[in-house]
Amino acid sequence: MTVSDEQGPAGRLLGDELRHHRVRLGYTLADAAAVIRGSTSKISRLERGESPPKPRDIWDLAKFYKLTREQQAQLEQLLAQTGNAEAFARFADVTPHFLKRLIRLEGTAEWITVFEPRVVPGLLQVEAYARALVCLMEVDLPDSDVDRTVELRMRRQMMLQDGGTPRLVAIIAEEVLYRAYGPPAVMVEQMKHLLRATGTRQSNVRIVPKGAMTPPYPIFTLSFPDGMHQEIAYVENLDGATYVTQKRQLDKYRRLMLNVRAAAHGRAESTAVLREALAHWQGLAAADRRK
Repeated sequence: MTVSDEQGPAGRLLGDELRHHRVRLGYTLADAAAVIRGSTSKISRLERGESPPKPRDIWDLAKFYKLTREQQAQLEQLLAQTGNAEAFARFADVTPHFLKRLIRLEGTAEWITVFEPRVVPGLLQVEAYARALVCLMEVDLPDSDVDRTVELRMRRQMMLQDGGTPRLVAIIAEEVLYRAYGPPAVMVEQMKHLLRATGTRQSNVRIVPKGAMTPPYPIFTLSFPDGMHQEIAYVENLDGATYVTQKRQLDKYRRLMLNVRAAAHGRAESTAVLREALAHWQGLAAADRRK
C-alpha cells in the first residue's frame, strides 16, 4: 500500500489546494520548501498527496501564502480528513486506540454505513448530545478531558461537510429517538439535526421501526474507492472494537446490514418518524419551560 493510499482523496485534494495557491502566487517549489524547512521533493510529494501532511507545515504555508480565514478553514477541513495521526495528537490521551484507527479509516472511505440500535451515531450527534453521552460513560473524566473528547467527536463530522466523500448511510432504531441523553431541549436540537441530515446529499438517514428484528449491537461498514481494502466491517463493544476483513466474516456482516436496511423505513417514512419524535420532545421542552 502506498502512502497516498493511506492519505486517500483528502490528501490529494489538500495537496492540490496547496499547489494551486503556490502557482497562483508565482512561487517555486524551492520557495515553498524553504518555508517548511524541507526539500523540493518533500513539497512535491506533499502537493501530490504522497506524503503525510504535518499540521505545522500546512499552517506555515498558509501564512506564507497569506490565505484568507475561509481558505485556511478549507485547508483545516482537508487536513482533518487525511487521517493523519498528528492532526489528532492533542486528543491522544482521551482517544481509545480503536477509535483512532476508525478515524483514520473514515477519512479515506467512499461510503460509511452504520446501524445503531442504542444511540444516535457519533457522526450525526450534536454537541450537547455528545457531551451528555461522554459524561454518562466516563463518570471520572475531568471537565477539561470531557471538553476535548466532545471536540474530537465534532471534528470527526467535518468530513461530511464538503459535499464530496465519504457519504454516510445511517440506519437508526426508532427506540433511539426516544431515549433521552440530556434534557428535552437537547433532544429537540438532536432531532432537528437528524431531519436536516435526511435532506442532504452527504447523509442518508433511515429509521428502523420499533419491534423489528435487528442485531443488538452497532455495526459499521466502510467502502473504499481504492487502496488495500475495498471494504471492511467494524463492530464496537464496550471496551474496544473488532475489525472484520476476511471474506466469510465480511459476507456475514454484509448480510446483517442488508437485512437491517430492508427492515428500515424509506426516506419519506423515516422523515415522518423523525418529525413525530421532534414533536414529542418539543412538547416535553415546552412543559419544562412552563415549570
